[in-house]
Amino acid sequence: MDLDNEAIKQKLAALVSEHRDLDALVAHVADSATDQLQIQRLKKRKLALKDMIARLESLLLPDIIA
Repeated sequence: MDLDNEAIKQKLAALVSEHRDLDALVAHVADSATDQLQIQRLKKRKLALKDMIARLESLLLPDIIA
């Protein structure tokens, strides 16, 4: 079980890093006022990464029955 959690944590770290990098890239591309389609694609990828991050974080939380 620890091995699975470690793999999830590693994947989570990679996704968070990619999300952060995309955030900086979107800001840079938006400042240069270039292709709006490219900006839209980057934002869509960023949103998909955010969803994956949330899914992985929920896997790491234990199920608590109230």
